[in-house]
Amino acid sequence: MTTSDARTARTILRDDPAEGVGFGLEHVNEVLAGMVGEVVADRPRDAELITCRLGLDGESPETLTLLGARFGVSRDRARQLYTRAVGTMLRQQSATGHHDLGVFAERYPVGWGDERLVRTLLAETYATDGDIAAQDWAYLKLRLAGHDLQGSKRLAGFVFQRIAGWQQKGRWHPLPAPEADAPDDMWNTWLRRVEWADGAPEELPVLPAGRLDYDDDSRGRMHSEKLGREVTFDTALQARLLRLLDASPRVASFRELPAAVTYELDGTDRVHYPTAAAQFTDGRIALIDVLPLAHAALHPQRARAAAGRAHAFSRGWGWLTWTGSHDGIPELLSRKVNPYYESTLTSRLSSGPMTWPALDAYRTETGLELLDLAALVLRHHWHWHRGPFRLTS
Repeated sequence: MTTSDARTARTILRDDPAEGVGFGLEHVNEVLAGMVGEVVADRPRDAELITCRLGLDGESPETLTLLGARFGVSRDRARQLYTRAVGTMLRQQSATGHHDLGVFAERYPVGWGDERLVRTLLAETYATDGDIAAQDWAYLKLRLAGHDLQGSKRLAGFVFQRIAGWQQKGRWHPLPAPEADAPDDMWNTWLRRVEWADGAPEELPVLPAGRLDYDDDSRGRMHSEKLGREVTFDTALQARLLRLLDASPRVASFRELPAAVTYELDGTDRVHYPTAAAQFTDGRIALIDVLPLAHAALHPQRARAAAGRAHAFSRGWGWLTWTGSHDGIPELLSRKVNPYYESTLTSRLSSGPMTWPALDAYRTETGLELLDLAALVLRHHWHWHRGPFRLTS
């Protein structure tokens, strides 16, 4: 590995999104889901707009193009409808005061300076892979924390500008100063997590799958030296994966959005486009999908991953859920969890679903961490629903 390659590897792996994982963001999500739940009866479209745009139900946030297609309107009209729905929801909360907004005031205090608030919001975006709706999330968090209208818009705009800056065509994150060569293992920690299929792999597709919003001008673009063309992405974690594939000497070629994977979730037909497929120099191919560690145990994401794995294996490809973290799904499954948590949660779930107030009280009392819960959910095949939170066995 050259010195340049080593620097690139360190840049890719140095920032661990799992460092921002915790129950605080789940609390934020739960309060917002409760607010949305109050508008379902009278304004079901408003509720669906907000839920799908922000990913409150555990799904990935939707681009405005996809949101428009969902409701049969243009991208700009989808933005107008979403903005109006949010305004109505905030006015209703202001009038009724039904929800305790203390978690917002605690996480995004009015007394903090602009830079600290923007850094906090960006870190949360990175930890949850939520770049698509980062500006909308930032605005809501700030408004519910007590920031005024203009200040919230201004700071949310700063968040958008920071993200848009590195998404501009041909932009890469700056590399650190030259250092000694890093061990080759830095490139391949994630490679050991691939679940390989049997048999000869089908060839990589010639072109990316035709996702509806593939050419959306809000998507990031970067030049791939390996492919000799632009590749597109939606989030910082996706960009890191594509950059890793482009720089790795073990990767002969790759395709972004290589397939449309259809699956069913709770009786509804869905389609998902995994982030990339990579062909290695030994001829093997792996289908790779980005999923932040914080969301690995959520019911919708597990269903999506199962469909992706089945699709990959049907083509003789390996499968990898790439978390962007030093820990992946295997490490989460083998995580050491206090036996008390395991026994008491198993006992509680045997008598029925666990709601957010019950879990919040339990984790406050016991010190349960979010990744502890995620490990137990994966290990016992529990169902972790969001928007609102519900844990079932």
